[in-house]
Amino acid sequence: MAEKKKFVEEFKKFIARGNVMDLAVGLIIGTAFTAIVKSLVNDIVMPIIGMVLGGVNFTNLRIVIRETVGDRPELALTYGNFIQAIIDFLLIALVVFIMVRSINSFREKRERVEKEKAAAIAAAAPPEVPVVPADIVLLTEIRDLLKKKKD
Repeated sequence: MAEKKKFVEEFKKFIARGNVMDLAVGLIIGTAFTAIVKSLVNDIVMPIIGMVLGGVNFTNLRIVIRETVGDRPELALTYGNFIQAIIDFLLIALVVFIMVRSINSFREKRERVEKEKAAAIAAAAPPEVPVVPADIVLLTEIRDLLKKKKD
């Protein structure tokens, strides 16, 4: 019983973490984004590609292995759907690449500006005089007194 309670508590902590919530939000947004890209591919890109290739609709491309006979349905390799999935993947990957590249470029510019600001502030500020600990000051004075006494 104690193990179950411990397991449930650990699970609650895991779920309540920010990382899990971020992951959940990312998954939801990714799902919506996939729907948008699929619509872009199916409704805009593929008709254009089909028109360029002479009216080909990729989803209709297939190799029939066995014709429909009576109650037995047709058996076919629908390689057009596979081509469609590859094109979907490539376009999604392209859009994600462009987004990540843009975000990284923005981040690099922001970091460069922050470094320039920090450098300008450091250049404008007078150099810091190092604070010497009291024991070092005392030892230095003792050394100097011993030097004078020797001379």
